[in-house]
Amino acid sequence: MTRRTPPDSPALFELLANRPDFMLERALMRDGYSLVAGADEAGRGPLAGPVVAAAVILDPDKIPAGLNDSKKLTVAQRNDLHTQILATSLVSIASSSARRIDGTDILKASLDAMRRAVLGLALPPSFVLIDGRDVPPGLACPGKAVIKGDARSLSIAAASIVAKVTRDRMMEQAGTLYSAYGFEIHAGYATAFHRERIAEHGPCPLHRMSSVSYTHLTLPTTPYV
Repeated sequence: MTRRTPPDSPALFELLANRPDFMLERALMRDGYSLVAGADEAGRGPLAGPVVAAAVILDPDKIPAGLNDSKKLTVAQRNDLHTQILATSLVSIASSSARRIDGTDILKASLDAMRRAVLGLALPPSFVLIDGRDVPPGLACPGKAVIKGDARSLSIAAASIVAKVTRDRMMEQAGTLYSAYGFEIHAGYATAFHRERIAEHGPCPLHRMSSVSYTHLTLPTTPYV
């Protein structure tokens, strides 16, 4: 009779269990959906900048090793995987500007960016897995919302990496255009430094004026610098 002692590194097994895999995609492929895309966005929470969405169709035979939720990766890991994803997969990117977010709301703007990213793929997917609770309206194929999808689906994880790296690079460029705010440092998120810069200089055209985070700031009467 074989006896097993408890593992000496349970955290390792927990880590493996929490990594995304290709099971959702393969199940859909067995059901006849030959091209399965993953879609995710980056930038729902910041005070400034666009929300960026990406849609990715992975090649099942060339899936980059190490794909994971973008938030669990280092900058170097994200950049390396971003390069690999672009080299091996079908990728489409779309964004909704601060003005578009103000004109609707962040959820609608995010879903619309994901819709446009999916529709922009070079080959139309037969099914889309979307991170979160909502399926964007207007897709040309069936879709399924997957809660915490970037930790469950490799396709969604790949989309999360592309969206995150793309947005971060956009905000780095924004930092050169609006140097008073330090966008290249905080990517538009509500850091103490960013709030101080807004209070001192007022918002610029990249800021989301509908954000509730502005309600407790004393701002100049002029809307833009």
